[in-house]
Amino acid sequence: MAATKINEILGSKSFFSDTHFLSHSTPSWKSWERRAVQVRKPMVTKLMDLDSVRSIPKTPTQSTLSGQVTVGYDVKEKMKELMVQWWDSSKAAIDARRGVSLQLVSSDVDPRTGKPMVSKEAVIEWSRDLIITGDKFITHNVQFLVDTNFGEPGAILVTNKDQKELFLKSVTIEHSLRFDCESWVQPDKLLSEKRIFFCNKAFLPSETPVGLKELRKRELRELRGNGDGVRVSSDRIYDYDVYNDLGHPDKGTKFARPVLGGERRPYPRRCRTGRPSTNSDPKSEAPADESMPMYVPRDEAFGDVKRQTVDAGSWKAMVNNFFSFLKHSTEGEAVSSFADINNLYKQCRNHWHINKMIKDSTADAFKFDPPNIVSRDASCCLRDDEFGRLTLAGMNPVSIERLEAFPPVSKLETSVYGPQESAFREEHIISQLDGMSVQQAIENKKLFILDYHDVYLPFLNIINANSDRKAYATRTIFFLTKLETLKPIAIELSLPPMNPYTPTKRVITPPVDATTCWQWQLAKAHVCSNDSGAHELIQHWLRTHACMEPFIIAARRNLSAMHPIHKLLHPHMRYTLDINARARELLISADGIIESLFSTKESSMEITSFAYGNWRFDMESLPADLIRRGIAEPDPTEPHGIKLLIQDYPYANDGLLIWSAIERLVKDYVNFYYPDLIHIRSDPELNAWYYESINVGHADLRHETWWPKLLTPEDLVPILTTLIWISSAQHAALNFGQYHYGAYIPVRPPYMRRLVPNEEDPDYPSFVSDPEGYFLSSLPSLKDMTVLMSVLDILSTHSADEEYLGDRKDLSTWKGNPEITEAFNRFSMEMKKIKKEIEIRNSDPKLRNRCGAGVSPYQLLVPSSEPGVSCRGVPNSISI
Repeated sequence: MAATKINEILGSKSFFSDTHFLSHSTPSWKSWERRAVQVRKPMVTKLMDLDSVRSIPKTPTQSTLSGQVTVGYDVKEKMKELMVQWWDSSKAAIDARRGVSLQLVSSDVDPRTGKPMVSKEAVIEWSRDLIITGDKFITHNVQFLVDTNFGEPGAILVTNKDQKELFLKSVTIEHSLRFDCESWVQPDKLLSEKRIFFCNKAFLPSETPVGLKELRKRELRELRGNGDGVRVSSDRIYDYDVYNDLGHPDKGTKFARPVLGGERRPYPRRCRTGRPSTNSDPKSEAPADESMPMYVPRDEAFGDVKRQTVDAGSWKAMVNNFFSFLKHSTEGEAVSSFADINNLYKQCRNHWHINKMIKDSTADAFKFDPPNIVSRDASCCLRDDEFGRLTLAGMNPVSIERLEAFPPVSKLETSVYGPQESAFREEHIISQLDGMSVQQAIENKKLFILDYHDVYLPFLNIINANSDRKAYATRTIFFLTKLETLKPIAIELSLPPMNPYTPTKRVITPPVDATTCWQWQLAKAHVCSNDSGAHELIQHWLRTHACMEPFIIAARRNLSAMHPIHKLLHPHMRYTLDINARARELLISADGIIESLFSTKESSMEITSFAYGNWRFDMESLPADLIRRGIAEPDPTEPHGIKLLIQDYPYANDGLLIWSAIERLVKDYVNFYYPDLIHIRSDPELNAWYYESINVGHADLRHETWWPKLLTPEDLVPILTTLIWISSAQHAALNFGQYHYGAYIPVRPPYMRRLVPNEEDPDYPSFVSDPEGYFLSSLPSLKDMTVLMSVLDILSTHSADEEYLGDRKDLSTWKGNPEITEAFNRFSMEMKKIKKEIEIRNSDPKLRNRCGAGVSPYQLLVPSSEPGVSCRGVPNSISI
């Protein structure tokens, strides 16, 4: 009766039919019967007792199933152990008692007991049947003893009796049924519960084979934990917490940071670690250290290749910074000429008198490859046309907006931050509008703005209190030319109001003489400094890394590994929790890299909390974001349903190709598993995931009315498309151009040390007498430049094990579902077509924002890349 029910659900001839799960070249499950053996004596076998799962009753007829188990080892160490075993039989006997035991669980239940049937334990003996498949994997042959009416295996129970954790890569039964485990299994002395792995097939909860239902529930319960205790590196538990681990109050009040998450400072939730509180502040979590390292669930941690890539980059950064420190500690930190900066990109190691052995062993560590922006254009300051181009095709192409009202108006409280109206006036820009009035330019959709006024102004007093940081809250107006390029025509520099009689807003316009030329260059540098901070903290960290983490935690807690939506999202969650944990420890923590290298200093994370209050998930899809920023308008006659108002907008043009391809894949996928709204409403795992993502993971915004509903398949498609877009293309566009677009500091300084002088300032005479020297002294120190370049180099690097959009290495999960396999194949082909289309666009001389003399092509959304710093490639997930 159970088999009949499943057959009805699946609509197949038989759940155990050959075509449902075997390829044509493999024997059918009926072939097991030919290997059936008569057991002469009753077998008393203790199999397992896992909640409702019970051992198979004794039976006189049993069969053997062959399997291959692939596990990860340090091969050199394992071969040493084997050599010892060959010489020491007692050691071999001990090792045999350790090893790994596996049991198959049937998808069906025994009609006599109503319980799932379970095989006899199969124990891997390390010294037998080894097939070394690579540098780190070994395949073991095993035999499973099952009852002849066992049916199709649906799960495997694994016990690691060894002393160390092992990486279980995969299990294959009868060369056909595959379990892609890809997980670390802890020794049973640490975790006594048997690990559960399900076969590669996808099942909605209502379609779960009866023999697997309880195991499915149990696996999710174990992943949720109980919310208590300190997490250790071997745990696989996913839970939520606020950002209370960024400060180090025990080191002094200077290093204390407020908790992010709650009504006062809203924020997405992070993965809970459970570390104890600091001594001086019970609300703050103690920082990670050697005794309590930063926790991420074990399967979320970097793999060997990824870890080695990041560690190698960190080592290079350390060496660069060490020699930079030696050099600049004797020569001083001030930049005296542009040559000082340009020398950072040359082979400088001969300038340092160091031991030849160190020279030879670290030859490549003391120099930086010239960024694309330098190698293609050697000018020392940012040209106006390049300034406009980079807002559309640089490392932060998502902040530009259309100007719809002039002058722009602040949303900040007047009593605290002064008049809301901007200082811009028509006379500032009228000469730059090709004969149009301001109103005509607005109506013709020719004016655009980078507006960092409200983002920075509330924090400027704190920022400018630092002796080495000076910042404005900036607004920059651009005019869209006939060539589809953006021309900056006015910059507003705002400071907090000091008193009613001191003007706090100032407008700088394009230069008319030598003095105004340098003031204009300084103003652009301050805008780029604002843009650098907003990019790194808001667009990059907050909108991708931080806002995605709750969706990942909720998915692991609520979606079974066999759930089709989990299988769809799984590649797009890879390594994200690990890189976010590393960021909390090193990048965004008190006195970390962000605070040390950017203008925002100790206000950095509070700025992201301020910005999170305006974040909307329903506006994170690419089309919605472009419409929200006024860059596009809805137009059903256009290929992507929207019309771009800047036709040559490389980020949007290329991004829409990828967005549409993702959307088509998701629509095919959702329609296959959810043919009607009943399937959505009757899926408790799916609804629990989405509910928890909002109400727990984004708890501070849970009452917002803009959250998309999830009632129908049509509702699910844009939710999933948006999540995949953010994890892949959105993050790639914001991350992998950081070195090539941000590592030449005069063009994109992370902070400034001096304000733009006017005639009343004491510094004005020195500025007039040596404007270049004043500009250089406003830039970060040479030491900070080298540190920043090292960090950007690491963040822009693709590891050799990167998995790119459209590259699904193993589609065995959908072997029995040709519609899904075909959908993935089409998606893969689309990524290849997009790559070719982008190459064509980058060679089109009519597209001035991506092609021309000294213009670097826009390649950030080319789907694939080679390892290293390539300024291209779209990984599946937020992995760096």
